[in-house]
Amino acid sequence: MSTAQAIYLLSDATGETAEKMVMAALTQFRDKPVRLTRVNNVRTKNQVYEALDEALGNSGLVVYTIVNRELAQLVHDECDGLGLVSIDLLTPLLMKVAHFLGRSPKETPGLLHGIDEAYFRRIEAIEFTVKHDDGQEPRNLYQADIVLVGISRTSKTPLSIYLAHRGWKVANVPLVKGIDPPEQLFEVDPKRIAALVIDPERLVEVRAARLRNLGQDPRAAYADYEQIEEELKDAKKFFRRHPWVVIDVSSKAIEETANEVLVRLGLK
Repeated sequence: MSTAQAIYLLSDATGETAEKMVMAALTQFRDKPVRLTRVNNVRTKNQVYEALDEALGNSGLVVYTIVNRELAQLVHDECDGLGLVSIDLLTPLLMKVAHFLGRSPKETPGLLHGIDEAYFRRIEAIEFTVKHDDGQEPRNLYQADIVLVGISRTSKTPLSIYLAHRGWKVANVPLVKGIDPPEQLFEVDPKRIAALVIDPERLVEVRAARLRNLGQDPRAAYADYEQIEEELKDAKKFFRRHPWVVIDVSSKAIEETANEVLVRLGLK
């Protein structure tokens, strides 16, 4: 097995721009193992020196997005002096745009992502949602803006993450045959709970694909049509006993389902 080559991503903000661009380029080199190291919030010369020392020790490629021209020049000069290959993703673009618009760039890191109250609210929502995926931490269900309930593979997790990226704190609770849902679920305001159902044939396809991805037999009981029908029947019976909105996720994009959740819960 060949050793992964190192690429260092230096940024005076989050480093997301550099990472996305490098990941896009790496799709053309899928056969080459590469290790990405993101160095965020690079604002001082010492931070540059430390990052480049590590890159030198690993014979790494240095890719940087630094809006401060003095600091970007330092990275360029140091890489030249150390014999490191480097790519400045931002300065040439900034200079071209500045020339086109007839004004100098602000040179303020982080403008792209708008580090404001809404940004931090999204980060908090994402952290909450990840910690409360698949029935984790049921004692905190009351803190969720939205609680999703459904049997396995009814899009609970991707839907939760999509909503979290829009600032909603989401928890999801799986319904498992023979296991009672956590008591805390019934203490949540029912106006914040959405129950998910799906067409059984579609669920067979989804679960069989999941088993194949795991290297398991796609004909296992988990993807058996009759068992799935029974699971869905029990789930719908359970949902009818509670004043929750019921949403069918069959053949819907995540964006479409998320919009329906927000509308039906009166959040949009």
